[in-house]
Amino acid sequence: MSGVGAAAGPTDGWLTPRQRAFRQEVREFFAEDRVRKAVDVMQDYGPREESGLLDVYRWLGERGWLAPAWPVEYGGLGLSAVEAGIVLEEMVLHGVPEDQHVLSIGTVGQFLLEAGTPEQCARHLPALARGEEIATVLFTEPHCGSDLAALRTRAVPDGDGWRLSGRKIFNQKSQFAEWALCAARTGEGPVKYHGITLFLLPLRSPGVVINPVWSMGNERFNEIVVEGVRLTADHVVGQVDEGWQPVNDMLLLERTGMDFQAKLRRWLDAVVADARRTGRITEPGYARSLAELDARLRAGRALAWSMVRAQAAGQPDPVASAASKWFITQQSDDVVRLGVEVMGLDGLLSSWDGEAPDLGRPEAVYRQSPAHTLASGTSEVMLQIIAAAGLELFS
Repeated sequence: MSGVGAAAGPTDGWLTPRQRAFRQEVREFFAEDRVRKAVDVMQDYGPREESGLLDVYRWLGERGWLAPAWPVEYGGLGLSAVEAGIVLEEMVLHGVPEDQHVLSIGTVGQFLLEAGTPEQCARHLPALARGEEIATVLFTEPHCGSDLAALRTRAVPDGDGWRLSGRKIFNQKSQFAEWALCAARTGEGPVKYHGITLFLLPLRSPGVVINPVWSMGNERFNEIVVEGVRLTADHVVGQVDEGWQPVNDMLLLERTGMDFQAKLRRWLDAVVADARRTGRITEPGYARSLAELDARLRAGRALAWSMVRAQAAGQPDPVASAASKWFITQQSDDVVRLGVEVMGLDGLLSSWDGEAPDLGRPEAVYRQSPAHTLASGTSEVMLQIIAAAGLELFS
């Protein structure tokens, strides 16, 4: 697809020769026959159970590429956030499902590197970096939405450990994950942000029930019910009762927008291919819309890479990250709506219909796109961060 070539745009000029060579090596890996065959299976939009641990992830892990910015002793290559961004971008551009990577490597794994003990890192990170295990996040609860401070899951003292009970929802990949980073209330105080503690919860423990929650998209959410699971002090990440600030720092790590912009680029390139095939590429209205969206996605890519560069320099900017995530994901609806318009009524056929074009891709991504403005923080939360922390509109 042309999206793979589109990644090497003007914003790549700042890469070092070694980083450009690294990108080329990553592209050559994704062009291998075994990788393409595995990806073709995963790109089947037909009704099927979604993928869990992926061969492609393990092959990346063998090279140290799944988590290239991690230390060598934890399965990485000791490189920077730039190389990690290159792998993630190329992964998405080549059609490899990225949710497991974002959760396991970009979120939970990176959080352990920042806040975990050496023992926790040594126990959990190498398996993640090798692509042999998946980790996930358990924050959201049925009644609290984006207000994490309203959570009701509790961990009560039990001898030298804790008993964890509660209910989490709208979680992804827990049906495949070995363990999860779980937020629970361990104390009360005058400030609702105090008294939250983060635990490493083994998801195969007795007392953990995982129920599917079906959504508009092809990938399911889950409800996690935890009933009195005993945890020890070794399961606590960071300080007891002091989990709020690390959680906010972790969410910052998610918000470069890199995965979102790469997915939208892939989708737009598919729309361009559809427009060529249907002859609509020459119609002024469609040509203008495609050009406008291309320009917006190029701007979004520049924003995302500026966030990655800031992280690599040790200077992450939470306000700019929120703006990047907001701007990029706001383009989702326009991309998928134009895609369906280009295809006409055929674009509304789902994968259940044998005559659906491209295995029902236009219809499938149309259903998937609303999740972009919800995942990793809703658009409303991003705007609040920009208004409060960036523009100081609230006292």
